[in-house]
Amino acid sequence: MKFIKTEIEGLIIIEPKVFGDDRGYFFESYNQKKIEDIVGKVLFIQDNESKSSKGVLRGLHFQKPPFDQAKLVRCIEGKVLDVAVDLRDGSNTYGQHIVIELSSENKKQLFVPRGFAHGFLVLSESAIFAYKVDNIYAPEYDAGICWNDPILNIPWGLDESDILVSEKDSKLSFFSDFKSPFII
Repeated sequence: MKFIKTEIEGLIIIEPKVFGDDRGYFFESYNQKKIEDIVGKVLFIQDNESKSSKGVLRGLHFQKPPFDQAKLVRCIEGKVLDVAVDLRDGSNTYGQHIVIELSSENKKQLFVPRGFAHGFLVLSESAIFAYKVDNIYAPEYDAGICWNDPILNIPWGLDESDILVSEKDSKLSFFSDFKSPFII
């Protein structure tokens, strides 16, 4: 596994070493010790998976403390544009984001620490997206930032008319109305 630090502290891209031949491939998708050597102590307690069609955007989601979550995300099938936004008040990169393509071809993963909003947009005909989380889902602490917030100016790469969001995600608040519960 290769760990690549991004311009935003804490966000780590993980590139597995893939062994392939005419029969298929093999790679190590998760190793607790290697992850902890890079990101520190983390205990993932749940795996989640979603399947979505082209143009579906899920996000930008987070949970407020004490149910905030770190995530390890990857695209098992298809291709997505993955986005993480720094919501840590006091961070030098507060309000900044990274955009990375995750796909079944590149097999990259992204470690998203607590204090970030996260979302993804499906670029292929469909995609299966998987993520590990280190805290339980608590609906009353569930929150998010509007995916097309003009302050964040995230380059999603599709025309807004081609993007499909849930009713819940269409009603998320704007970054300018956001008061961060994540203080560093």
